[in-house]
Amino acid sequence: MDPALVAQFWTIGLLLVLTPGADWAYAIAAGVQTRNVAPSILGMLAGYTLVVSAVALGAGALVTRIPGALMALTVIGGAYLIWLGIRTLTSPAGPITAGDATIDGVPLKRFLRGAGVSGINPKGLLLLLALLPQFTTPHALPPTLQMFGLGAIHLINCAVVYSIVAVLAKRLLRSRPRAAFYVTKAAGVAMVGIGLALLAERVAEAVG
Repeated sequence: MDPALVAQFWTIGLLLVLTPGADWAYAIAAGVQTRNVAPSILGMLAGYTLVVSAVALGAGALVTRIPGALMALTVIGGAYLIWLGIRTLTSPAGPITAGDATIDGVPLKRFLRGAGVSGINPKGLLLLLALLPQFTTPHALPPTLQMFGLGAIHLINCAVVYSIVAVLAKRLLRSRPRAAFYVTKAAGVAMVGIGLALLAERVAEAVG
């Protein structure tokens, strides 16, 4: 695998994980309402593991064999990054909270709910489908193995960020909402820039 591509994927993946959404809301709810956040975090990781496996074993591998599919997905992924970044930048400032989510005290139920939150998260599904295939390289490991490797990086990003969010939810995100605000806006700017770069790279390839 190309180290430069791996580093680029890690950066994009980290920015996406840093963008508040359904995963953040559930992690915050787990941090605020439970003593042990592990079942909730492990559940979200299990959900993303299923998504990564589906992409690596089926959809992603198929994309690498269809001419033009990778180009189309790259354009879609880049445009989606730009849209998500602009939406993040233009969203009203306000504290990030757990919302109305109620976390059941049974660890297994918290695990299953976490798996459902991440497993049906459109942001994770669309971006993994669009990003994993384009960060593989020919004449290296089989694309499936490369996508599993990239997926593992995404899981590490999720594990670290969501654990921190859950543990610090009550102390940081509620008492210092401006800190979460600045993290969100910085991620939005970076996503717009990366999305534009992806589109420019594909345009350059098409013209050349």
